Parts: sequence; structure tokens; C-alpha cells
Amino acid sequence: MALFPVTANPLDDPFYYLNNFMQVLDWLEHRYADVLSPQEQHFILEFNRLPRESRALLVRMVMRKGLHFRAGKLHYVEIGDIASAACPLLELGWIDEQAPLLIEELFDVLLKAEILQCLGHAIEQPKGKKTDWLPLLGEQFPESRSFQQWCPTLDDRLFSLTIMGLCDRLRLMFFGNLYQDWSEFVLADLGIYTYEKVEFCDDSRGLRSREDVDACVFLHECQQRFEAGEAVADVVGQINALALSNPWLQLRRGKLLFQIGQHCERIADFSTALGIYRECGYPGARLRLIRVLERCTEYALALELAIIAELSPQSATEQQQLLRVLPRLRRKLGGPPIKRAGPRAMERLDLQLPRTDLALSVEYYVQAHLAEESAPLHYVENSLINSLFGLLCWPAIFAPLPGAFFHPFQRGPVDLLNEDFHARRAEWFQACLAELDDGRYRQTIRERYVAKWGVQSPFVFWGALSDELLDQALDCLPAEHLKHWFNRLLLDIKANRAGMPDLIQFWPHNKTYRMIEVKGPGDRLQDNQLRWLEFCHEHQMPIAVCYVQWAEQSA
Repeated sequence: MALFPVTANPLDDPFYYLNNFMQVLDWLEHRYADVLSPQEQHFILEFNRLPRESRALLVRMVMRKGLHFRAGKLHYVEIGDIASAACPLLELGWIDEQAPLLIEELFDVLLKAEILQCLGHAIEQPKGKKTDWLPLLGEQFPESRSFQQWCPTLDDRLFSLTIMGLCDRLRLMFFGNLYQDWSEFVLADLGIYTYEKVEFCDDSRGLRSREDVDACVFLHECQQRFEAGEAVADVVGQINALALSNPWLQLRRGKLLFQIGQHCERIADFSTALGIYRECGYPGARLRLIRVLERCTEYALALELAIIAELSPQSATEQQQLLRVLPRLRRKLGGPPIKRAGPRAMERLDLQLPRTDLALSVEYYVQAHLAEESAPLHYVENSLINSLFGLLCWPAIFAPLPGAFFHPFQRGPVDLLNEDFHARRAEWFQACLAELDDGRYRQTIRERYVAKWGVQSPFVFWGALSDELLDQALDCLPAEHLKHWFNRLLLDIKANRAGMPDLIQFWPHNKTYRMIEVKGPGDRLQDNQLRWLEFCHEHQMPIAVCYVQWAEQSA
């Protein structure tokens, strides 16, 4: 099933938002019929029977912030009379005029003058700020009341949504998450975001059963409770007790547990952190377990686990960290000191530059100082190599595999950071990278740069690319070097798509280049930068580290 059909300008229709919402319902009926609950099926059926104005009013409220809406503040030309549009919604119970409100909720929907009108008799200092009145009024009025009971003298009505939870579940099924919202449609309609058109197979569903939907909602609620400060042990216990068969949800659970474990580390609750990391299969948990064991002076246990990890490191990041951890643990257990091999010597540039504008970055000053007409210098950081990779390997990245794309508003595949991302697409990537061997890649990248311009991608930085930069890169970067970089990206996308050198300089006449990592005063090389520097040195790629000191300005 392809993307939704797009008209010349969907926003020309004043009911564009309603059309988008109805497209979601059609999508869910087509793809999730076996997953929808009876309540959700009933909602879709009744919604489609409503007058258009009533449907539009409901969608307007669903897409706005909050649950409570003053009728006097709902003005939509295309809907017309709000009271008439609200009647069918009130009959269905989808909005409620008698919803009980705590005084905190009342304050959210009243202006300062209206609070004085309704509750002025209980306010001792009416000249104070609205927020100053709430603590005292909260003590005087702890009970819930309807809007009319709170404000009998106000000539207005309050509509409270009762189906936001249901609509959130529909949104969850469509997007596969709760951080994307209905604005995605508008941004796409406006052309602000453009997404790759991917054919969806029958297996392309993030949530495969009703149990998956409920579990996903439960994990989201657990995260909210954790962030609200609920007891960690209670939240973790319920997360671990959740039965999951969906690999995608298992990864989500692991990520949430990993985040909670990191929180426990920060507050020095090491026993809880250890318990979480021991059971957590999320990437990085094993290394954190080793580090927490070390902090708890459990050096023997930490060393035992580190030795096992050294034999089969999960990532280049873990391997690099183990090179530091292992000698330290052996030393703490009384072993002989082991000198750790330092990084290879790199070409070094030392510059002393005047700083005339504090708002400009150190990379800008180096770029301005070293650039020549015959040797243009670009500030690219991670953007260039990632973009060249993304353009060449576009078909592999957006391959329509089961479990990769769930809806039309994805910047990239869901399994991008999974360990089997490359393996599942091995044939596609092999075909793409083969173009580096026979020279076809130059034309492919140039054509795809034009054809896919602006389409969202997890690798392509459109704002950083230009015709000039692309031409210089394809002329000066050897295919062999590109292949090394691209293969390294595929080894560990999460770790290796960052840390690349800041600047790249080209000599178009000689078809050569040089990368430059820039460090300002007091700055030092980060781990991912060190790994890239070592990699470039290993493959004889021209690279230098530039250390900058600011020259003192004379008065």
C-alpha cells in the first residue's frame, strides 16, 4: 500500500485536518482491523456517521493541547455554529459539559478577571498575580466541581474531551510511537517535510496484536511515572513483569530500563543499577554493569565480565572503553601495571589566531585562515560522509522490509540501529557499494542528489550540501576511501555516524584532499573522534588535528 494520495495543495480545503484524520482511520481499518478493540471499531463507525461539522470540531479539539475547551474560544469559520456541532458529540459522550474540575484545572481555562468574578470573595489580595492565588484557593476548595458550578455567572460553556486516550491509541497504532502527532500531516502538506515513498507489505506493522498495543501504552505510562518521580523499584518491577513477544517492543523496554539504570547511577543507587544492567540486553548495558561493579569495588567480578566482553565486544565503543577498564581493574587487583598503547601520532597543526567575534566558532576561524582559492575548505563535520553514504545507499536504507516502515511519515527505517540492520539488507548494500568499484557511484550520487532533494533521511544533511561541495567531494575523494568509510558506518551506525573530522579541504587541480579535526583552547579529542582518527590513519587517509590558541589583542 502506497502513501496517501496528495492533491495539488491539500491546505486549500478548509477541512484539510479532518481529511487527514479520516485518512488515518481508513489506514487503520485497512491495516489494523484485527488489532482494533471493539471500542475503537465503534468509534470509527460512529465518527463516520457524524455531520461533517461535528467531526471537524472533535478533530480540532483532539489536535489541540489539553482536554478542556471554552466554547467561547472555539472559532472556526468552516465549522460555523459551535453549539450545533457539539450536540452530537455530547450525545455520544465524546465531550462532556459536566466533567469535574479541580481548581488547578479551572485556573488553566480562566482569565485573571474571570477568576476574580467567580472566586473573588475568597481572594484576600485581588491585586496579586493569578498564580499567587492558587495555593490558598486550593486549600479552601479541594473538591472537584463542574465548570458551571465553579462559574455560574460566566456566560460560557466548557467542553471536556473524554476520548483522548482512545485517540492517542489510534495515533500510537498509526505512528508506532506517541512522540509524533497530527502536525506531521500539516508539515508534509506544507512541504516543510517530505518523506520517501515506501511500499508497505502486510507484515509492516509495529504493533501486531492487541497485546502489543496495550504493552506499548503500558511502557509509555511506565516512562511517564518514572519521570514523575515514582519509586524506581515499583516501575522497574512492572516493566520486567511485562510479557513481550514483539522484538521491537523488547528493544523499547530495554532502552527504557537502560535509561532508568543510568538515572540510578547518577543518584548513586548502585544496587538498583546493578540489578537493572544484569537483566538488560540493551546495547551498552554490559559496559555500564562493569563500570558500576568497579565503583562498588567489586573488582574481581568486574574483571571477569570485562574479560568475557573483550573476547566478543558489542561495539567499537565498548572495545575502546575496555582498553581503559581492563588495565585499571588488573592494577586494582594487585596485578602488574600495564602500559596502554597511546593513539598513533597524527599530523598536527598549531595556530594562533585573533578572535574578533565571540559568536563565531573556532572551526570558522580555522576555515577562514586555511582556505585558499585553489584549495577550498568546508566545515562539514559528520554531514559530508554520511550524506554521500545516504545518497549512494538510498535503495538499501529504504528497502521495504517487514518491520522497517510502519507509516508514511518515517525519516528512516525503525530498525536502523538494530544489530541486524546491515545483515537484513546485505544484498541491497552489496549492490550499492559495488558501484564504487566500477565508477558508477559518481553519476548515481549526483542523480540521486537531484531526484531526492529535501526528502527526509537519517543520513543526508541537505542543508549542508551544495553543488560545489558535492562536485569537489566526488572529484577528490578516492572510491577506495569512500568504501572504507561506508563499511565502517555499517559496522556500528549509532557509534560511527558521529565523530568525523570538522573540516575537509580539497585540491581540485590535483584531485586530493585533507581532513582536519579542530580543537580550541582547553578542548580535547573525544572517544568517537579518536576512533575515527585511528581509522583514517590505519587506511592512510590524509588527516590532521589542528590546535588553536587565541592571540592576545592589542588595545
